[in-house]
Amino acid sequence: MEEQKQKKNWRERLKHTYRLVIMNEETFEDVASYRLSLLNVYVLLSSIIVLVTIGVVLFIVLTPAKRLIPGYGEANALPELVEMNRELDSLEAALQAQRIYTDHFRRMLSGEVETVQDIQNEPVEFPDSALDIQRIPEDEEIRREVSMAELQTTPVNNELISRSTDLPLEQMYFIAPIRGEISSHFNLDEKHFGIDVLAPKDSPIKAALPGRVISASWNSDTGFTIIIQHANNVVTEYKHNSALLKETGDFVKAGEAVAIIGNTGEQTNGTHLHFELWHNGQPINPEKYISFH
Repeated sequence: MEEQKQKKNWRERLKHTYRLVIMNEETFEDVASYRLSLLNVYVLLSSIIVLVTIGVVLFIVLTPAKRLIPGYGEANALPELVEMNRELDSLEAALQAQRIYTDHFRRMLSGEVETVQDIQNEPVEFPDSALDIQRIPEDEEIRREVSMAELQTTPVNNELISRSTDLPLEQMYFIAPIRGEISSHFNLDEKHFGIDVLAPKDSPIKAALPGRVISASWNSDTGFTIIIQHANNVVTEYKHNSALLKETGDFVKAGEAVAIIGNTGEQTNGTHLHFELWHNGQPINPEKYISFH
């Protein structure tokens, strides 16, 4: 009976009505008056707490604020940061390669011939390629030093690098990039600016002249492609390779292997080399100056 009486008294106290009066302290005039009970106050405070809790949870879930929670942001952002860093490195390398490519074409078109002194003043290090191109397993700095030594000690290389741009192509000695049957000839009307040479699988592709690689990359049309700038405003292009053995910025000797013949890219239907010869920005028929048989 005592327990029931106490419970009844507690319930009555919750329902007991109180008056909250707001009074002007100077005039003692009632400004506002409210009827309250302990039950009403409890319900009101509970509702406010629940609404605030729901609002905070929704704010954290639906906004980036959840990344500020210790542990949550790091666990979810790590894969994204790794991928973003990888893409950024690839873009930087591709941009550097494009700058080198553009600069050398500008030199070629403006008649600025690269000399041994220019080569010595250039930095030794080159950026890694943005693509997964096969490399010769040699240290980059050693290869650079060897190339510089060859340029300084080989009369032919020095002469070709510093020679005037007025030299006729007939007086230049070209090495055939590969020997084989020509399946498609040079044709300006059909915008076929080179020739297609058939050769066995895994045959090495050789540099036609000594020069510098200004582009070693992949694209969907021509697959693995390497472009080399030579003296006398001459540029050679080697397309559809299965692998590239040189990188942008490398120096090559005439007859040095720069790629492996292949069938990569959408503009090919068999193993062959598409070879282009450019002089002063114009495509030239390679068969006039090189024997491929």
